[in-house]
Formats: sequence, structure tokens, C-alpha cells
Amino acid sequence: MYRPEIKILDCTIRDGGLMNNWEFDKAMVKEVFQGLVDAGIDYVELGYRADKKQFSPKDHGPWRFCDEKDLRDVAFESDTKISVMLDVGRTDYDAFLPASESIVSMFRVATYAKDVDKAIHLGKHVQDMGYEVCVNIMAASHVLEPDLDEALAQLADTDFEAVYLVDSFGYFYSEQIHYLSDKYINGLGGKTVGIHCHNNQQLAFSNTVEGIIKGINFVDGSIYGMGRAAGNCTTELLLGFLKNPKYDVRPVLGLIEKYFESLKQDLKWGYEPPYLITGVLNKHPRTALAYMKSVGAGDCDPDIVKFYNEHVEVETVD
Repeated sequence: MYRPEIKILDCTIRDGGLMNNWEFDKAMVKEVFQGLVDAGIDYVELGYRADKKQFSPKDHGPWRFCDEKDLRDVAFESDTKISVMLDVGRTDYDAFLPASESIVSMFRVATYAKDVDKAIHLGKHVQDMGYEVCVNIMAASHVLEPDLDEALAQLADTDFEAVYLVDSFGYFYSEQIHYLSDKYINGLGGKTVGIHCHNNQQLAFSNTVEGIIKGINFVDGSIYGMGRAAGNCTTELLLGFLKNPKYDVRPVLGLIEKYFESLKQDLKWGYEPPYLITGVLNKHPRTALAYMKSVGAGDCDPDIVKFYNEHVEVETVD
């Protein structure tokens, strides 16, 4: 009825922070972490560790940096492990304690395929300090197949815990998920593969399930789908689907009711026509985010056809 090796990583605070500049109140993050522990979630990703020489703490919330003190204010050691994401080129190599002195268990390194050598260098740096390491190959829908094959071959030679297939723009359909899942699993020589999907075409959950069917064992979700633009696969749907008796959806439902229904009204992540358009066209959602913000502020008249036409060449037939 279930595959016990499948692990859920909840990235609500990390990916959701892209919608509010990581300005989550500590009391809320503390309740979110406790609720996810009570739900039996395997990993909770509490944000990024960005280089403070590149990003000022005055301009971003604390979960953009995940200082050890801030993490300890909201989280504790338990069977649920704590994860933090690192961006290649945006991480200070000196910003890490040895794992024995940190509450963090795993760092996930986000990279483009062209920078996988840099990702491996950063991953080995934190791995040598005692942490688990995953590598997320972002924007897989934009990677040429020879470049992807080369990146997977390089990662196969590491002893990192997992490598993620990431549908950053919510572009993929089930056939592409099937093909790429096989490619990652075979190309990585038995290394654990993860999947992170965005919901531009209302396919984040179904594509995650397709990855599971093909043998992917690390799956990302977020509470109520909170994440950049169209958001992510929802944690609560994963808890229902996986049928693992250790999981309990009730704490997550309580968090949705207390925090995320109102947050969604304010921040407007999730399926919206502008996000659909960028997803279908395999484009970064930054223009859709700007459009949604501008419309919400009353700075422009909503004209979704005009937005579409600006993103695609409309062919005419004589």
C-alpha cells in the first residue's frame, strides 16, 4: 500500500518566502514547524542561506539567511530533519558551523546544469562539515539533453544523498516526467532522485505522482501549495496519497485554516492565467509575478490577452 523509502520534504517557508520576501513571523514559523513534525514530515526546509555580502538583512526576512540562532528560535531536533537551500554563486563558504554544532541536517544546493561543477564544489564543502547534501538541477525544461547527461554523470560520481528533477516553470507533462525520471535514475547509478514541481498548469501533484510511479523517492510539497507564482505540489495531497501510516494530515489542515487561507488571499500564489501562460510557454514567471502585482496595486488595467500577446508571436493566416 505504500513505499516506506519515500520521503516528503516540505518547502513552504523556503519557496513560499519568494512571495513575501521571507517575512514570516517567527511565531508562525514555529507553529508551522511543530505542525509538520506532528504530521510526520521527513524534512522541513526553512529557507535559504544567502550571502549577506550580496543580500542585505535589512531588505529581506530572516529565512533568506537562516542564521543558526533564528533556526533554533523556531525549530528543534526531532525525527523531522531541517533542510536549508544554497544557491550556487550566492553562498558564503564561511557561513557554516560544523554539523555537530548545528540544528540543520541537510543543505540542498540549487544550480543550473551549466554550473554543476560549482554545485559539486559547494556540496562537498558542506558535506565535509558533516551535512547531508542534495543537488537541485533547476529549470530542467531549459536544459539541452547533452548538457543534462553530462551534469548527471558528474553528480553520479559524488556521494551526495540525492539529485532533484525540478520543473521550475511548471512546463512538463506526464510524458516528460516519465522520460526524465528514467534518465535521472539511470544516469545517477542508483542515487536517490527527488522531484520538485510547480503548478502553472495544475499538474504539480499529478506530475509528482508520475515521478513516484517511476521510482522517485524524494518528493517536495508545500502547505496549501504556497510557493513562487503558481506554487508547488501541496503537502496535504501528498500526505493523503502516500498512505504511510506515520503521516497525519490533520496538523497540516489546521495550519491551512489558521494561516494559509488568508495568506493566499493576500499573496495570490496558485493557479492564475498569467502563470498558466508562462508555464505553457516554458518561461520564467517573473513577468507574470510583476503583472499580478501591478494589477493588484491598480497600476494597470487587467488585460490577459495583451499579456499573452506580449509573450508569444501571434501568427496570422492570409
